[in-house]
Amino acid sequence: MKKLLLLVYLVLSCTAKGHAETIHFTTEEYPPFNYRDGKVLKGATVDQVEAVMSAIGVDYTIEMMPWARAYSLAQSQPMTCVFATAHNDMRHPHFKWIEPLLVDRNILIKRKGSDVAASNLEEAKKYTIGTQREDYTEMTLKAKGFTKLDVTTDFNATLRKLLNGRIEMMPISELYFDKLKADQPVEIVTVLSSQPMGIACHKDFPTDLQARMQAALDALIADGRQKQIFLKYGLHLGN
Repeated sequence: MKKLLLLVYLVLSCTAKGHAETIHFTTEEYPPFNYRDGKVLKGATVDQVEAVMSAIGVDYTIEMMPWARAYSLAQSQPMTCVFATAHNDMRHPHFKWIEPLLVDRNILIKRKGSDVAASNLEEAKKYTIGTQREDYTEMTLKAKGFTKLDVTTDFNATLRKLLNGRIEMMPISELYFDKLKADQPVEIVTVLSSQPMGIACHKDFPTDLQARMQAALDALIADGRQKQIFLKYGLHLGN
């Protein structure tokens, strides 16, 4: 009987320890969705992740880094999730998903005043397009037959190249473009893709935690708090 009780205790202890384990989130610098304000991380998706984790009461960390590393860690490290990640057919089997943090269109933009002109994606293929390594836009561009790609480590580096005339177009979230065009001389060329953006967790992430996180995000959407978060950052959802 003592051995049986000891076995039950060990099983319960291991289970409790597993559920108490910290969830590690990775993301990139991509304002106004995820960005640093001094030492504080802020943004429309950061706020949602924090609200979800507060609702389920599980310890977590959020670390900002280049996208390729953020994405790789979520694939290779247990209890790690990356956001905001476009959910497409190529990525679907590699993660467990909690979504949507937003549903967004991705557009191709150019520097205002440039002679770049394309009414569709086929015409856009003759231009040099900037994107970020391991970003879903890199995968999307390649899948759609784009070959003249300039790949950097982060979004800001690509934007600088566009503004300096070193590349001719770049993909960007349509929601972010609505904010960016007020501060930078950029304009839309054509639509690249449309997709849900979510939290992508390691494929061995606990299913019960995934379900609790999804329920918390569903509640955030249902009661209007998600919309209020976007409005806080000057973003307007389609609905």
